Amino acid sequence: MAFTVLNDPASATADTPAAAEARAQLAHWAERVNEHVELLYPAAPVGCGQAGSPLLAYGCATDCAAGTEGTAESAPDSACRGASGPSSAPAPAAARLHAALTAPVRYLVGSGGQRWRPGLMMAVIDLLGGDSEHFGPLVASMELAHTGSLMVDDVEDGAPLRRGRDTAHITFGTATAINAGTSAYLALDRAVRLTVPHDMELRARLYETYLAALRAAHAGQALDIQGHREEMEQAVLTGDARPVLDAVRLTHRLKSGAMVGAGFEAAALVCAADPRQRAALMGFGSAIGTAYQITDDVADLEGVVRDGEVTKQVGEDLCNGKVTMPLAHAVTRLPRADMTRLWEAVRDGGAEGPTVMRAAQELRDCGALSACVQEAEALVTAAWSRLESTLPPAPGTPTLLKLARCVIQGNRIA
Repeated sequence: MAFTVLNDPASATADTPAAAEARAQLAHWAERVNEHVELLYPAAPVGCGQAGSPLLAYGCATDCAAGTEGTAESAPDSACRGASGPSSAPAPAAARLHAALTAPVRYLVGSGGQRWRPGLMMAVIDLLGGDSEHFGPLVASMELAHTGSLMVDDVEDGAPLRRGRDTAHITFGTATAINAGTSAYLALDRAVRLTVPHDMELRARLYETYLAALRAAHAGQALDIQGHREEMEQAVLTGDARPVLDAVRLTHRLKSGAMVGAGFEAAALVCAADPRQRAALMGFGSAIGTAYQITDDVADLEGVVRDGEVTKQVGEDLCNGKVTMPLAHAVTRLPRADMTRLWEAVRDGGAEGPTVMRAAQELRDCGALSACVQEAEALVTAAWSRLESTLPPAPGTPTLLKLARCVIQGNRIA
């Protein structure tokens, strides 16, 4: 099904010139983000006095020095110099750290992804009159945190593929993928040192915002790992879908909405936005992230093909017995007997292809997917209504909403 904007014919849809323009803008942001990702996660090993080193400002051991940048003048600590002075080649520890921490993350970053999270963050900074290029490393660190979360999620889910390629733990090993993925959460520290070198109060607020969202995301992941089987069983038995819908909504808001909201709040912080505007931006970002996850549940029942390559098979979540938003919405849209039969066919996981395809078709036919799309659109619309009056009357203001809708309406790829 096409993800259209409800009750707004003038808005961007998958077939309009406005949608094509929004996609082009997002692609432009993505290219800019890639440049800053390269700074924090470079292609070759660097000395610990450089931005691309995971040991920036740590005061690392002498064998971590690499290149002429590893000097007392350019590094935060003179220990970054090699025992015999600067070297033109990476030291052994620098090369090993690059292989173990940087290369796995670069592998997944290089596998694709839309970069819409940092792209929208840059759009917000520019809209508020800030310099998104200066804060590019900060923006890129949010994408790197997202990349790290995907690496860890894939280990926890036992996923063999991500973005059409072997997952990082298949390629580099489970231990390395977990360690590199969690290390990517900490790219923010290096980015803050680069972009906010002297404002200690702003740095503290950025750290606080980010860490709160990171805790929320881990809470959402915990709920996702546990699943919502008990709530779904009760919903199928009673016909009351509210508890299971609330459980899935909370999981999506924590796991996917929190970090996007934090990115928008960080953009507001670096632009010195007032508290009302900052709160509204955080809420809008959270709504976008949550809505994206809801429509990702829809995409599970449609499959995703990008550039001619299948990146998500139809019904992967159903095959795994996972309770998603369409399944929860179906409780009140299917006759009780049909809902019971459908749930019993998929709840234990391992359902065969024909069973999964039939279940996906039933969910489409009963209107569960449409209900999800409507809910996602309503979330973003409500959050925008709270934000719009706080934003400047500039051309970039309506553009921000168009970009957000483009994100939640397009085909999914994390």
